[in-house]
Amino acid sequence: MTSNVALQTEPAPISACTVARDVQNFDLLIEDMETELGEAWGDLSFEDANAYLSQPDASDLSFIAVAVDSSDEDNLTLVGEIIGRAKDMDIKVILIAEDVSPIALHQLLKLGANDFLPYPLPEGALHDSIARIEEQAEIAEVAPVAAELPPVATGKVGTNDGVVLPVHGLAGGCGGSTFAVNLAWELATVDKKADVSVCLLDLDFQFGSASTYLDLPRRDAVLEMLSDIESMDDDAFRSTLVTFNDKLQVLTAPADMIPLDMVSPDDIEKLINTARRNFDYVIVDMPSTLVQWTETVLGMSDVYFGMMELDLRSAQNTLRMIRALKSEGLPYEKIRYVLNRAPKFTDLSGKSRSKRMAESLDISIELHMPDGGKQVSQSCDHGLPLVDTAAKNPLRKEIAKLAQSLHEANQAEATG
Repeated sequence: MTSNVALQTEPAPISACTVARDVQNFDLLIEDMETELGEAWGDLSFEDANAYLSQPDASDLSFIAVAVDSSDEDNLTLVGEIIGRAKDMDIKVILIAEDVSPIALHQLLKLGANDFLPYPLPEGALHDSIARIEEQAEIAEVAPVAAELPPVATGKVGTNDGVVLPVHGLAGGCGGSTFAVNLAWELATVDKKADVSVCLLDLDFQFGSASTYLDLPRRDAVLEMLSDIESMDDDAFRSTLVTFNDKLQVLTAPADMIPLDMVSPDDIEKLINTARRNFDYVIVDMPSTLVQWTETVLGMSDVYFGMMELDLRSAQNTLRMIRALKSEGLPYEKIRYVLNRAPKFTDLSGKSRSKRMAESLDISIELHMPDGGKQVSQSCDHGLPLVDTAAKNPLRKEIAKLAQSLHEANQAEATG
């Protein structure tokens, strides 16, 4: 006897959901979700998400992908509630944003998103993000066991007390970033017999050019890290760095302009402490603007380089900065003034002008960097240090001498 029985396969359990005002606006996200999860995912509107996350079935979700665009910036409170509720239920959150302002993005990341992806999604980005949050979950499971194990020596990483060398351009275009980038590279290659670890931090979050001068990509992970420095550890910090020629580690400025006060003095203090713990030298390319955390960097610095030129604007800006620091009782004497495009030895008139400027400002100009000419701008445009494009350039030679001097002084202090 035969019988025809209608076979019905049970729908696959939902393991993830997209949350968006209208998920159809994110067609690439739909395609990637189908590729990664097949039919084991659902989509929710912002209004439905809170209600669904209150149900017992929601505990089976491994993650939600919250997708927002510029039209959702007026609705951030509701989006924030969804992220907060998911976090309370230990559901991972992947934030996907298109044309969202840095401030709005910062607010959402602060609420506890586990990962951030820009939209349109780069190829394979969702796959990598899912892998990262799954790895985070595995680490969290074994963390209690690992905490009971005796500590294991990790060698050099995380055990340093690096030298902090900020560079502050006292006027626009006076060569601060060029000086910082080339000093970082010269220090990274100063010792031919031993490895010297150097990190370059580009803290000009709006117009930072270190990535341009070294032809490095600006990573979205930088903004994510800056948005939640409080929870950053050594591994998270190192994962945001980009390597130049296997020698120099660089924290680039974010891809998008962000407010300079988006990070607090405490955030900057933790960032620099983390960097100096992991590297021998930390070069900090500062914004020319004085911000609330300038005091923090100045206080943490071993030598604070103030870049200036032989012109009236540099003199006026230097005077303003000294007055501002004095009025706040800050250690203005830490600044070591560097005269860029300094007059040549035979330029007696120029040397006389630089002497008069130093006397009128009551400062000592300790370093004189010669004018490197067109080779300097060409080197920057090519994304290479001067040593690779014009090794005999007079500016490169002076920066190399400075790097050698700094390293020798540091070595002498370390050996006592």
